[in-house]
Amino acid sequence: MTQKIELEWLCEQITDTSVKGIALVASTLIREGKIAVGVQMPAVRELAEKLGVSPATVSAAWAQLKKQKVLAGKGRSGVWVAGTTTMPRPIRFEKIGNYGDNIRADLSIASPDLALLPDLQPALQAALQSPHLNSYVREAISPPLLAAIKPRWPYPAEAFLATDGGFDAMNLVVQTLVSPGDRVIIEDPTATRLLDILDNVGAEILPLACDDEGPLPEKLAVLLQKSPVMVIYQPRTHSATGNSVSTTRQAALAAVLAESAALIVEDDGIGDLSSAAAWSLGNFFPARTLHVRSFSKAYGPDLRLAVLSATAEMVKRIQAWRNFGVSWTSRLLQDSVAWLLEDEVTQQKISAARATYRQRREKMLAALAARGLSLPMRDGLSICIPVASEQYAMITLAARGIAVLPGERCRLGPLQFIRVSIASLPEAQLEMVASALAIASGRDVTLNADL
Repeated sequence: MTQKIELEWLCEQITDTSVKGIALVASTLIREGKIAVGVQMPAVRELAEKLGVSPATVSAAWAQLKKQKVLAGKGRSGVWVAGTTTMPRPIRFEKIGNYGDNIRADLSIASPDLALLPDLQPALQAALQSPHLNSYVREAISPPLLAAIKPRWPYPAEAFLATDGGFDAMNLVVQTLVSPGDRVIIEDPTATRLLDILDNVGAEILPLACDDEGPLPEKLAVLLQKSPVMVIYQPRTHSATGNSVSTTRQAALAAVLAESAALIVEDDGIGDLSSAAAWSLGNFFPARTLHVRSFSKAYGPDLRLAVLSATAEMVKRIQAWRNFGVSWTSRLLQDSVAWLLEDEVTQQKISAARATYRQRREKMLAALAARGLSLPMRDGLSICIPVASEQYAMITLAARGIAVLPGERCRLGPLQFIRVSIASLPEAQLEMVASALAIASGRDVTLNADL
C-alpha cells in the first residue's frame, strides 16, 4: 500500500503559501530525503483548505513539479513522488534532432543557409571602434544600434534593450513579468521554446486558435475573460506555419484587446527575412506592448542579437533582472549589427536571400503539387504540411533518411502536421524529398513513376 504523507506535518513546513513557495518547500523536502520516492502527496483540496489557499494554487505548484519529473499522477489516483531531483529543462526543444545516423536530409531545424548570410568581417572591424568597448558601462542598447533600429521599428517605442537573441529576450520577458500560476495566452501552434519557457516559469498556458490570417479574435475574446497577464503571438512569418497576421486581422485583434489589460508580447523571430512588412500593436497600446525582433536568422546566428522595445519602466524591470547575470549584450555584436543595418551591400544581400528562400519554397510546393499535395504559398525558411498522423509521417520519412519537425513539439491542440525546412535543401534532393513527403502526408496523392 502506498504510504501517504502526513498533512499536518507538511503544512508546518510551508511558510510561503504562494505557488512558488509550496513548490520550493516540497521539492526541497524531496531532495533532502524527508519525503521519499513513492510517497503519495495530500489531496489538492485537503492541502489547499489546510493552508488557506485556493485549490488552483496547490494544483499549479504540483504542476510545476510534474513538469520537472519530481511528481507524477493525477485525478483519483492522486499525486506521488516520482523523483528526487529538480532540474528545469526545455523538454520540447531537447527532443529536436538526434534522429540517428541514417539521416541523409535533416530538415528539422529552420536554420539559414550559410551561403546566404552577409560577410561579418567588415562589420566586426567597424565595431572595434566602439567608444565603450571593454568597459563595464551597463547601457541597455548601444547608441549606434539604437540609431540604426529606431527608423525601422514598427511603432514609436519609449525604450529599447539589446539581448542575446530572440529567445533570450522572450525568456527575460517571461521571467520578469510572469509569476508561477499566471495565465498566459499563446498561439497554437507556436515556437517550441516559447512553450518550454512558459512551462519553466510555471505559467498556466491558454492556447489560442489561429487560421491563415493569424489569431482568431473571437477565441481571443473568450480567453481574455480568464484574466491572463500576457498575450504572446508572432506578428509576421510564423515559425511553425509561415503565416503573417493580415491587415484586417490586425484591426480585429486591436479591437478585442482594447477591452483587456493584459500585456501584449510580439515575437518577430525571422526579422528582416520576412516578406511581410513589420507592424506592431504598439501603435494602439504602447503602454503594454513588448516587441521583440531577432537579427540572428537574417544576419548570422552567432551574432546572437535581438532588440526588445517596451515602456521605460518595463525595460528597467527587465534590466534589473538581467543584472543578476551578464547585465548587457556585447557591444561588439550590437555595433556589428548596427553596421550591417546601415550597409547598402548587406541590405542587398538580405533582399537576395529573401528571394532565394522564396524560390526554394516555390520549387518544393510545385514538386508537392505535382504529386497531388497542394499547399498555400506562405513565408519563411520552412513549410507546414498537414498530415493524417504525425507518427506515421515521422516513421515514413525516417525510413527514407529524412528528418523533419513533428507538430507535437510546438502545438497544444490536436492538429497533426510536420514542419519541413527548405532553407538549405540541396536541389538534387528535391524530388526525392517531395515524393517522401507526399507519402508521409497520409493523403490520397498521385506519385511519380520514380517511386
